Amino acid sequence: MSKRKGDDRLDEMVKILKLLADKTRLTLLDILGDGERCVCDLVEALQTTQPNISQHLRKLREAGLVQETRRGHWAYYKLTVDHLPYVKATLEAVPTTEARRKLQKPSTDSSCCN
Repeated sequence: MSKRKGDDRLDEMVKILKLLADKTRLTLLDILGDGERCVCDLVEALQTTQPNISQHLRKLREAGLVQETRRGHWAYYKLTVDHLPYVKATLEAVPTTEARRKLQKPSTDSSCCN
């Protein structure tokens, strides 16, 4: 007996919801909900390393939740969840984190992406 289309969708939802169950990935998606960001902004906001952020973003990109654009040496990411209402609803429920508050303030060091 073959899997039905509904089962495939359910499997995809489980995969995506597992990705959202990680605090760093959920925070990244929440930040990207405000608009496109450079990796250096995300590193600064989450106070972690660039390789760590890149690994999380790779998983989100592979799942189709973010899109990457390269400009020079830097990668910029934006949210691509309009086709996933359950992800949008989840992100709307995320409380404002310290990482997100940091990015709402103008950066004092804009040299990383320029």
